[in-house]
Amino acid sequence: MVINDTLLDKLEKLSSLKVSDDKREEIKKQLGEIVTFVEVLNELDLDNEEAVVSAIKGGTLLREDIAKQSDVIDTILSHSPSRESGFFVVPKIIE
Repeated sequence: MVINDTLLDKLEKLSSLKVSDDKREEIKKQLGEIVTFVEVLNELDLDNEEAVVSAIKGGTLLREDIAKQSDVIDTILSHSPSRESGFFVVPKIIE
């Protein structure tokens, strides 16, 4: 696939980006290299291969989810100039 000005204009419109005139040739070259790389990947024969979700046989090992008590909230609120019922109290800005 060749990346030309028409295609680059479409990509600009779809992405809501504007490519400056001095960068257009560089962007076309880089996009062309990406497309060439993907075309090489498409040549791979993966019909006999299974999708790998995890490198660990049997899936990802998970730890048991255990709730722990923490005093982080109290520590953070202790540095607040004003607090109430476990929340920061800030000046009202909307009437």
